[in-house]
Amino acid sequence: MMEALVIGAGPAGLMAAREMARAGLRVTLAEGRPSAGRKLLMAGKSGLNLTKDEPFEDFLAAYGPRADHLRPMLEAFGPDAVQGWAQEHGQTLFTGSTGRVFPRAMKASPLLRSVLAELRGLRVDLRTRWRWTGWAGDAVCFDTPDGPQRLRPAVTVLACGGASWARLGSDGAWSGAFDPADLAPFRPANMGFLVDWSPHMAPHFGRPVKGIELQAGAARSRGECVISATGLEGGGVYEVSSALRDGAPLTLDLAPDLSPGDVATRLARARPRDSLKNRLRKALRLDPAKLTLAMEFARDAPDLPAALKALPVPLLGPRPMDEAISTAGGLRLDALDAGLMLRARPGTFAAGEMLDWEAPTGGYLLTACLATGLWAGRHAARYAQGRAAAR
Repeated sequence: MMEALVIGAGPAGLMAAREMARAGLRVTLAEGRPSAGRKLLMAGKSGLNLTKDEPFEDFLAAYGPRADHLRPMLEAFGPDAVQGWAQEHGQTLFTGSTGRVFPRAMKASPLLRSVLAELRGLRVDLRTRWRWTGWAGDAVCFDTPDGPQRLRPAVTVLACGGASWARLGSDGAWSGAFDPADLAPFRPANMGFLVDWSPHMAPHFGRPVKGIELQAGAARSRGECVISATGLEGGGVYEVSSALRDGAPLTLDLAPDLSPGDVATRLARARPRDSLKNRLRKALRLDPAKLTLAMEFARDAPDLPAALKALPVPLLGPRPMDEAISTAGGLRLDALDAGLMLRARPGTFAAGEMLDWEAPTGGYLLTACLATGLWAGRHAARYAQGRAAAR
């Protein structure tokens, strides 16, 4: 039986290992941390958003400039397939009001246990605390609890993750094994942003801001965010974080269901003797979180209705990359062929977040990791079988 190697036991690596084992290869799955799926388990703490139920072209558009490259992989294993896969692993699913799909269990551990059990049944050999250190000729090198190890598999899939959440294993250290020309610089993605709040904001730290629309350049999110001690966090911010990171200014529509004219009319009807805060609360029914943002950034606005519809929030920059949910950058897609094999190293494939693509939270990240893992695993198996048949 031909030997196959997968490096990284996150979603992409687990899927690649399954595909190669199903194809009849004897798979070693090497993970640098003490256990598999650590970042997946962390994602499960917020409910494990598996994918999103929406028209495929809308789903694909979330990947921006990488959409065309990822299209065949997502067509092979997209939102419907992700749901079917989770159900095969015993997960009962539900779809929220925004189309986001979750397991009823609202955590990742039951799914991960079932996936690992399937791999054990396929005789995949999981080796933890095996840290990949690069290549020595045709050998794949590791530091392990038993000392340095070298493997010479027929085929390898790299699924080493991005460069955020180093404590969970995604530190980007793998990039040192590659030609810099094949790498795009790492950048934070799906991250919070720093704001220099005035002192009166302190009582509101941790408060969610709901029912708003965030805009950054052409990017919009009808979602919510959280006022934190350092700035703004949460899904609504993450959805426009790519544009913010690239320099677009952030504005908030505090009354997205009202037109500017409606806002102006309601404010004009308010009692002029009331304080500004009371006029905003009574006329527009702004909740405390929206009120405090309005008082922070629109108190002295010459055109108050316009400011409430496009409240400018000055940002100091993104949170540190290691705090980001994911990263942009990594292994350039043009360094890979259509099957995700490295052009510079035939027989070695790559998948998951280590590739240079990004997407917002909402199920897009996990779906693409699974899809690229499956794609790389299938093409790696075909490559190995083709080489064997040619001998």
